[in-house]
Amino acid sequence: MTAHTPYEDLARELGSVGAVRRELARNLPHDCPPASAVVLALLGRHGEMRMTRLADLLGIDMSVTSRHVAHAVERGWVDRRPDPLDGRVRLLRLTGDGEEMLTEMHRRTSETLAHLLGDWPEEDVARLTELLTRLRASFGDCGCGCRAAPRGARTLPPHPTAAAHG
Repeated sequence: MTAHTPYEDLARELGSVGAVRRELARNLPHDCPPASAVVLALLGRHGEMRMTRLADLLGIDMSVTSRHVAHAVERGWVDRRPDPLDGRVRLLRLTGDGEEMLTEMHRRTSETLAHLLGDWPEEDVARLTELLTRLRASFGDCGCGCRAAPRGARTLPPHPTAAAHG
């Protein structure tokens, strides 16, 4: 049996992060599905933006982004207004109700994490936060909206076994 590399172990653990995300999503307000929650979180973090930027930050197609935004607009959480630089384009921004929903989402998420990780030492929680921030930065997204490299611009080195197989 071959030993696992730390990267294989990390890949396996990252694959299981979906369970963490699903548990956090279960505690969102009933009328705020995870996709809407992400839209609100991005608008809260980055402020007013065009739909194209939001789609890029979400990493999804414009039509899907539009559906997520429509749900948030219908509930009064997001407002669309003409871009003063180009009237054909709409800018998206959180409304007061959207800010309240975002605050409620953060409160519920924090409470869930505090409950589930309550037996962890605070130093471990702080270290995990630090490492996740570092991991995200290594992938070119520092959380501030910039990207170190455009999507798809980076190339990965060939897999070590690729050279052996020709």
